[in-house]
Amino acid sequence: MSSLPQTPPRRWTRPELVPALAIGAVLGLALGPGWRSILAAGETSRLHAPSAEAIAGIPPAITVHLAAALAALALGAALMVIRKGRAFHRIAGWAWVGLVAVVAGSSLFITSLHPGRYSFLHLFTGWTAIALPLAVFWAKRHEVARHRRMMTGLFYGGFAINIFIAFIPGRILWSLVFG
Repeated sequence: MSSLPQTPPRRWTRPELVPALAIGAVLGLALGPGWRSILAAGETSRLHAPSAEAIAGIPPAITVHLAAALAALALGAALMVIRKGRAFHRIAGWAWVGLVAVVAGSSLFITSLHPGRYSFLHLFTGWTAIALPLAVFWAKRHEVARHRRMMTGLFYGGFAINIFIAFIPGRILWSLVFG
């Protein structure tokens, strides 16, 4: 018999279901009433390298947003796997915070879903404006569990989920890679 303690399998509780339901709601709103046409566009597309003309035609706010988001995604992935608390973690963490701030700030200038108006996706900007300073504050106070939870949530919620939204057929990133 093993000397390790035997623990029963974890059961999902209501607080753990909240993020899953929120993700489903955001994706449902992102697809909106045009989900059939989105699926049809997805079936007829093909993967290709972005053309120089397509990249040159992207508005400046979206270019800054996309460049900072891709850099933050790569750096954030590296931060997830390295050992925490070392000098590299602190320096790269500050760089990541700066990149995320640029991503959130540049999103305020992107209103292509509803020209001249913000969309529900801008709620992520508001959340980032609250969560990012709090995560830094908790790191400064050495409240590691809170810091970890907030930064992990910002990374997965802000980037992993939004990358799916960015690749919805008809959006710029979809057009660059599949359109």
